[in-house]
Amino acid sequence: MKTEKQYFDEAISIQDYMDSMTTHKDNSFKVYNNYQLPEDEEFISLLASKKPHILTITEDWCGDAMMNNPIIRKIAEAANLEMRCVYRDQNLELMDQYLTNGGRSIPVYIILSEAGEVLGKWGPRAPQLQEYVLAKKATLPTQDDPTFEEKQKELFASITEENASNEEFWSWVYDDFRKVVTNTLK
Repeated sequence: MKTEKQYFDEAISIQDYMDSMTTHKDNSFKVYNNYQLPEDEEFISLLASKKPHILTITEDWCGDAMMNNPIIRKIAEAANLEMRCVYRDQNLELMDQYLTNGGRSIPVYIILSEAGEVLGKWGPRAPQLQEYVLAKKATLPTQDDPTFEEKQKELFASITEENASNEEFWSWVYDDFRKVVTNTLK
């Protein structure tokens, strides 16, 4: 089995990943172009001094990845870090080491030392966003309801639109990523 370092070494850059997107490319670049990284010298300096690598497990059909990837990319660029991506569905052996509640939820950001040692992980969602999504899902009819699939599709489209435009969501992502990664690196 490959190590996380081997996956990282073979992965594509976040820039190449976003440039080659087909499903949520416009919304992902909408987030990237509109998100303003907060003034946070302490966090960016910590990242710049520790120089972790960020290995991202993602897919471009994922609404959470559409929002999270450009935010984490901005952080990586500010600290001059390498952020690379692998596709979940092509790398299930890696994905299955980073399950969330037994599921293959993405995106997952694996924080590696420069030598390739796994230091920690973040993802797939900030806790406040998870609460929001679960509350919205609770409004769906039961799965045996004939309108379930239509209502679920409408809900996911609504959440995707909010992910692409709700700056509070973006702040939740930044704040939680900052908290987890700071604790990982200290």
